Amino acid sequence: MDSLLVKKFGGTSVGSVERIERVADRLKKSFEAGERFVVVSSAMSGETNRLVGLAHEVSSKARGGEAYDLLLASGEQVSISLLALALEKKGLRARPMLAFQLGIKTDSIYSKARIQNIETDQLHEMLKEGIIPIVAGFQGIDNFDRITTLGRGGSDTTAVALAAALKADACEIFTDVEGVFSADPRVEPKAKKIEQLNYEEMMEMASLGSKVLHFRCVEIAAKYQTPIHVRSTFSELEGTWIKKQENQMEAPVVSSVTHDPRITVLSAEPVPVGLGLLADLFEELSKEEVLVDIISQAQGSQGQRLAFSIADEDADRGIAILKKLFSSSVEITQVPEVAKISIVGVGMKSHPGVAARFFKVLKELNVDLKLVTTSDIKMSGVISREFIDDSVKALHAEFGLS
Repeated sequence: MDSLLVKKFGGTSVGSVERIERVADRLKKSFEAGERFVVVSSAMSGETNRLVGLAHEVSSKARGGEAYDLLLASGEQVSISLLALALEKKGLRARPMLAFQLGIKTDSIYSKARIQNIETDQLHEMLKEGIIPIVAGFQGIDNFDRITTLGRGGSDTTAVALAAALKADACEIFTDVEGVFSADPRVEPKAKKIEQLNYEEMMEMASLGSKVLHFRCVEIAAKYQTPIHVRSTFSELEGTWIKKQENQMEAPVVSSVTHDPRITVLSAEPVPVGLGLLADLFEELSKEEVLVDIISQAQGSQGQRLAFSIADEDADRGIAILKKLFSSSVEITQVPEVAKISIVGVGMKSHPGVAARFFKVLKELNVDLKLVTTSDIKMSGVISREFIDDSVKALHAEFGLS
């Protein structure tokens, strides 16, 4: 068999019948060139949001649960069926498949399910017969035969997990941009496309606000050494390759500037000294699937102060947990209108002075840094949302990324 690929198409790629026809043309061209592949599709652009809206019309607190996940999973059923019809019209054999038909097994955590196993025998048989499998992304099935959804970036996760299970040569992620850029082009027009990134860099970028790929799919790719090619549905140009890179002696100090405006900071003061209550707090946050990013513990005006950043959508749950665990004497506050800005690059491991340059840029912009964290290949700070665009442009210029 020729090269084996998994090709994933996002919501904008299949956002209309016309675009689905264009995707079918592209797939036919690839098939006739000798490629063999499994296709994964998201729901049509805007469809998942529409379904969420319908759920909230019925129940304003609807989030997760058997009925909720079953509703959201219906969006992909439409797109894979239309794409299969478009391929069949062009003379190709295609078969749309939902999670339960294929055997994408997950745990039972609704709306944030994790893939545990994928049956591949059916896919291999279909490929041998010249049939193109069109798999619904974003969904799985638990041990009780109930539909689950994988959460944000779920279709990417489906695609990379399939590529790993099939031992495919690569997973192509087709989207509405030409690859991964050194900054968000909507904020910094001088941002340039990055030709190659290693898994470590892409995982950091994904976790820090880059919207091109979700952290979970890159994590799977790194674990199974599955190359990812991020490229445009609307162009034949090469995109960005994410894969293992052996020799990185000449890696740039900073590869990208990323930002995430969807965060909030919660603080509590004064909190009891010691690790007991902190252990309980972060265990509760973990049980509620609240991902904590930057954590700061310092001596404040009233005593020990704890602050941490989480996603905007988790703010209410975070506050509820703080109020549950801490006494009424502890002041709990939410810092509004903040954003996270980060620099990422494997070259930071071997170049001193990166932190000094990061702080210098923010100082020159008179930006107040509320929280900060570092690792070998990244540095992040929480700043007021109003300064995010200027800070992105200034850091992009400082590290020569234009």
